[in-house]
Amino acid sequence: MGTILEHNLISVVIPVLDAAAELPHTLAALHGVARISEVIVVDGGSRDASLRIARRARARVVTAPRGRGLQLAAGAAAARGAWLLFLHADCCPLPGWEDAVAAFMSAPEAEKRAGYFALALDDPSPAARRLERIVAWRCRALALPYGDQGLLIHRHLYDAIGGYAAIPLMEDVDLARRLGRARLKPIGATMLASARRYRHGGYWRRPLRNLACLSLYFAGVSPARIAKIYG
Repeated sequence: MGTILEHNLISVVIPVLDAAAELPHTLAALHGVARISEVIVVDGGSRDASLRIARRARARVVTAPRGRGLQLAAGAAAARGAWLLFLHADCCPLPGWEDAVAAFMSAPEAEKRAGYFALALDDPSPAARRLERIVAWRCRALALPYGDQGLLIHRHLYDAIGGYAAIPLMEDVDLARRLGRARLKPIGATMLASARRYRHGGYWRRPLRNLACLSLYFAGVSPARIAKIYG
């Protein structure tokens, strides 16, 4: 890569596409964290104020072709930190996360593991609590945290497994499968994610759609084909 890594410092990578409504909250949660050396916002062609918000928050802005896998890979390639923390624009780590991340990074053989957050939704409804329990079960039973739970991984491990694939969706599942259960561990902190997509798509319909996509992926259907089927 030719990049001189900043020892024990974190590069945060956030892919965005018209994320002006959510991005300020996520960037604010990262402000002033000592271990974060840079925040990289990777834009896939936003037409709103996302880039202006990122620059105002002193984030580095990188452009990439639209697609979360492509954007995440571009952000990682530009990063200088020895550790990479991948976040979605509508997800904020809750208070206490800094200490949990520091403990994760300082644990023995930490460079050989990747960490993810527990998921919480910003919705007080029982449907949101039910979905949170399903996500917790999925992580325990299947070792499949999704991208909205964040991912903390050392650069050496990220490179060793090949990084994010340039695919239109399922990039988080693809990476989790290559990491494997033994190398995926909970960080011990919680990520607060926007429930907007579930309120819009339905607390039953959207998870079922996601399950259908996951089933097709495990059956060997290509992510590009799944994207055409489900949009």
